[in-house]
Amino acid sequence: MREILKYTDGPAVATAAADALLARLTELLASKPSVHISITGGTVGILTLVKIAEHPNRDSVDWKRVHIWWGDDRFVAPESPDSNALQARDALLSKLDVDPALVHEFPKFDPGSSVAIDEQLDAAAVDFAASVAALAYPETGFIDFDVTILGMGPDGHIASLFPGHAIPATGVSIIAEHNSPKPPPQRLSFTYEAINHSKEIWFVVAGADKAEAVNVAFSSAPTRLPVGRVSGSTKTVWFIDEAAAEGIN
Repeated sequence: MREILKYTDGPAVATAAADALLARLTELLASKPSVHISITGGTVGILTLVKIAEHPNRDSVDWKRVHIWWGDDRFVAPESPDSNALQARDALLSKLDVDPALVHEFPKFDPGSSVAIDEQLDAAAVDFAASVAALAYPETGFIDFDVTILGMGPDGHIASLFPGHAIPATGVSIIAEHNSPKPPPQRLSFTYEAINHSKEIWFVVAGADKAEAVNVAFSSAPTRLPVGRVSGSTKTVWFIDEAAAEGIN
């Protein structure tokens, strides 16, 4: 099932997504011992985290039972401002009573190591895939995310899965991206297959520069772009502003 929720602008998108996530987490935690969510970086993604931090119901969620993942991250030093995880800590996680063991950051680049960055990246992908496998469902080998939040680039990329790049092999959960078209070139990312093991996928998208890629995602051939290659097993929700939604019904 696909649901489209339109708003006036990016801040309104972020506010709505924050409201919805807090409500959904409360609902889920009432019926299960823990949940897995995957959050995202980017302008609207981080703003969504800010809106959660500011929300009056923020602490009504038992965050100690929430596993927090990222769809991808830049392979940078731990304190680099480019890190999605660092941005998320500053925006939200530092303000929550979380269990550190349930916060699953991607490995970071060690600039002091004698090992080259690309070698570090490949090793990090293998190590993190093993960490994922330890928490994955044995039947599938993947994390069964309750909610995955994704942004989208103007080129239609999601996480660090870019147009024109090879689709990861079946059964792979984590990839090392060595040649991102956006700097920095080295990234770690969940694969399409891993993301598609989400019950719900929520896109948070704003801006007229996204309209063309959104139109492809809603076309008869959506898989031409990465954004059209993922969907939630239960539902896919688009939190989208009017500029990005121009041309879709």
